[in-house]
Amino acid sequence: MATPTVALESTVITHGLPFPHNLAIARLMEAEVQQQGAIPATIGVIAGNIVVGLDDAQLEQLARSTTAHKLSRRDLPVALAQQWDGGTTVAATMAIARRAGISVFATGGIGGVHRGYQHTLDISADLTELARTPVLVVCAGAKAILDLPATLEYLETQSVPIMGYQTDEFPAFYSQSSGMPIPACADSPAEVAAIWRAHRVLGNEAGMLLCVPPPAESALPRAEVEAAIGRALQQAERAGVRGPAVTPFLLAAMAKETHGESITTNTALLRQNARVAAQVAVVISQQ
Repeated sequence: MATPTVALESTVITHGLPFPHNLAIARLMEAEVQQQGAIPATIGVIAGNIVVGLDDAQLEQLARSTTAHKLSRRDLPVALAQQWDGGTTVAATMAIARRAGISVFATGGIGGVHRGYQHTLDISADLTELARTPVLVVCAGAKAILDLPATLEYLETQSVPIMGYQTDEFPAFYSQSSGMPIPACADSPAEVAAIWRAHRVLGNEAGMLLCVPPPAESALPRAEVEAAIGRALQQAERAGVRGPAVTPFLLAAMAKETHGESITTNTALLRQNARVAAQVAVVISQQ
């Protein structure tokens, strides 16, 4: 029987949450995976070395760093050659996990098509990675700051399967529902594992999304989130924020706009996703 392992990304540590919340959630996610009988493998780059399974000292190093880079797949060669420290995005973590033989990955929300993409062409590399890298990604949908309908359309075009976990609606990261249906639903880790196995038996090389709504007790109302996002987007526009800096800026702005409630929700959904991913990884390892 294969050892059940769950990959975890590290941009949530370097760019997603402020210290000390980032270090606390990194440790909590690893603990959630371990409690389900799986091995956590947080992926990051330390001094130009890709590390699959950061130790606690390395987690703290990235959490405290003010100079760590945000590393997508395209950035890895430079990071290695120039000996950077960095947190790996969904795209980079998927690519590394695949090379390491890890098929299940837990994150918060994937990147996607940004609002106003018609003018900026800002589409996350997470989506192209999902189209070409067979890793099962457990998430709370795409980050709410994105254009969610356009993100779903892009994923459909790229033939990336999307499943809801005990839901038939696409979650909106901070909120349980976006009002948009998704084509498939799985109600248990065993059902998810069976669908993943069929996906791989068919020879599909795309990844797969398992979308888990945030816990009801910590989810935020969709209308409240949309209003806060609108204010955060105005701040980004006034500050001239562009490119990879947009998402970290908006997440920080959301924390201020919601008086810290978004951080509470983010923490709860990250822990839940790690737990569900570990449960699925254990069943896959038994097949």
